[in-house]
Parts: sequence; structure tokens; C-alpha cells
Amino acid sequence: MLKLDFHPAGRHFLNIPGPSPVPDRLLRAMSYPTIDHRGPEFGAMGLKILSGIQKIFKTTQPVVIYPASGTGAWEAALANTLSPGDHVLMFETGHFATLWKKMAESLGIKPEFIGLPGYEGWRNGVRADMIEARLRADTKHDIKAVCVVHNETSTGVTSNIAAVRKAINAAAHPALLLVDTISGLASADYRHDEWGVDVTVSGSQKGLMLPPGISFNAVSKKALEASKTAKLPRAFWGWNEIIEMNKTGYWPYTPNTNLLYALHEALDMILSEGLDNVFERHQRLGAACRTAVQAWGLEIQCADPEVYSPVLTGVVMPDGVDADVVRRLIYERFNMSLGAGLGKAKGKMFRIGHLGETSDLSLMASLAGAEMGLKLAGVKLAGSGVVAAMEYLESHAVPALKIPV
Repeated sequence: MLKLDFHPAGRHFLNIPGPSPVPDRLLRAMSYPTIDHRGPEFGAMGLKILSGIQKIFKTTQPVVIYPASGTGAWEAALANTLSPGDHVLMFETGHFATLWKKMAESLGIKPEFIGLPGYEGWRNGVRADMIEARLRADTKHDIKAVCVVHNETSTGVTSNIAAVRKAINAAAHPALLLVDTISGLASADYRHDEWGVDVTVSGSQKGLMLPPGISFNAVSKKALEASKTAKLPRAFWGWNEIIEMNKTGYWPYTPNTNLLYALHEALDMILSEGLDNVFERHQRLGAACRTAVQAWGLEIQCADPEVYSPVLTGVVMPDGVDADVVRRLIYERFNMSLGAGLGKAKGKMFRIGHLGETSDLSLMASLAGAEMGLKLAGVKLAGSGVVAAMEYLESHAVPALKIPV
């Protein structure tokens, strides 16, 4: 039997911004015996999951579930709505916006990548005014879609999607609005219907607390209409057959049954807590994490406080300090993983995830590990971020649990 000794004794602290730690309840659900995915028990579960996931996206429209990563759902969003040679407008906010743009190119779509110049684009959110100006200039309506990232996992920036929709409407432009909220869903406030999004892309391994392997397209009526004339090849990714079979709780292919067990439990956990309460918890923990970074005297990757992410915080290292060296030290000494800087941010910063099942105590553990690691790496800190975060959490306390005696 193959033995893999990844970690020493004790719990591994997974503090990257996804995959997030999987709660024990979901791990147990995945261990249930696999059932017939054409049987009545599965159909009943399928209907409940499809109804529950609509609540998470805040939509009454179909949500298509794929046995794939978020990258698959990116492709599905493009393939179902666009044709070869179509012109799309994409906004550069970080590594994942860049990857989506590269995918569009590989599919034969013609993306136009706009954003703030240089590294500043990776420290700020989507600029709705720039999108509006570009769409107003597109008098022939050659641009078929606007594609933006809601919560940019590589930088810790959460963009204002409602403002993007207002910009499209102000320009009186018919372009579809496609949004990636892979790391934002079920952690940061998101409203597919209210914000007028046409296709929302997401995945299972972030706020939904599952392992990777499930992804989503929430689809508007306008997007479904566009899919009737879209000419990019699609078979597995095609919406129509999936949506039709979903009416009875089934899928046209073999679904990942045991991950759907876990999704069923995750939806119950999130909706029992209350989606707005989940958002408030993430905002509070994100603020505590940023308080710690500021107490250390270090810079936050997101340069605009208006768009700080409640999902993760990027911590910029002082000049001459390699963030990957610091991360490696923390991993080796404290059995804790922090997110790497990606793309333009590689080596410049590390990322602390505070999403999913994160609580006061789990956040404090990650901050303590980071602070000890920074000191061991010789990074000069202005003060204790651990103490500052504790004081913030104490002064912004939530009501205590009422335990029956």
C-alpha cells in the first residue's frame, strides 16, 4: 500500500483561499454508499439540490451543475453563448481574469482586455466607467459579451458587479454580462438576478466548502436565448439537455454522486445559518485579518478599501523579502499552508484565506502561524497582528450560542 507522509503529527492548517477546509459533516456525507443515479432516491435529492443552489445564487433561473472544476464552467459559459470570432470585452483584475481571457482566445473568441495599467490593475477592482466608455464607443454593437471576475482570488479584490450592469445599461448596449464568482459564491454577497447577470460561473471548493469537482453556470433567460444561435461547439457543456433532465432531478451524464451528497449537506449548513449571516461572518473575519496586517505594518494587496474581499487577504512583503520563502518556512515549521502570489504578484505577496467554515479560532490560528513565520523570516513587524485581531474580534463580538442546560 502506498504511504504518503505529507504532514507531521497534528492537524494541517489549510489557510489558502481555496480549496477551503472540508467540514467533517461533508466528509461523512461523501462516505455514504453510492446509489443509482437513475433511481427515485437520487431524483428526490437532485431536485432538492437544484432548488437549494438557486437560493445561493439568489436566482429563480436555472443553475447548471457540472462534474468539473471552475475552469470547465468558464468554458461552458463561453461555449453556450458565443460563436467563433465573436468580440468580447474582458477586464484585467488579476491572474484568474487573465486565465479566462487566454481560454477565450483558445476557443477562437476575440477578447479585448482592458484595465488599469501595469501592476495597479492587480490591486484594484473592475472600473465600470471604463466599461461604459468602451461600450458607448462600440456603436455597431460588435462586442457580444462583457466578462468580469467578481472576487479575484489572486489579489483579494471584490468588484462591484451591480455597477458593471449599470454601465452596460447606461451605454444601451446589448452585450451579455458573464461573471466569475468562483471564490465569491457563498462567502461574498452575490445576486445573480438582482444584478442582471446573464451567466454566473462558480465552483465547489471555496465558499461551498466541498472538494474540487463541481462547477456551476447560473443562466438568465437572455443567455438561454443567446445559446440558440451560438455556434461554438459544445456537447458535454450544452445547457439545454441538462436543464431539461434537471426538471426531474437527473442529469444526462453520470453525475458525481458522492460530491452531490456533500453539496446537499453544504446547502443545508449554509441555508440553516442564513446566507446573509454567512456574508456578515465573512466580512467580520476579513476585517479582523486586515486589522492584523495593518498592525504588522505591512501592505494589503488590494489598494482600494471599498473593494476589500471578505474571502481572502493578500499580504505584501517588504522590498527584498521573497514571499514564497516566507510561505515555505511557515509550512515547514507550523504545518500551515498560505496561498502563493500568482502571475504578476508571484513572490511579492502571500494570501490568507478566511472563507468557508472559517471561525474566530481558525482565523486566529492562521494569524498566529503567519506572525511567527514572519518573525522567523526576519521580517520587521510594527506590532502584533494577533493581538490587534483579537481586540477587533472582541469589540465586534457576535451573540454567544445558547446551549440548553
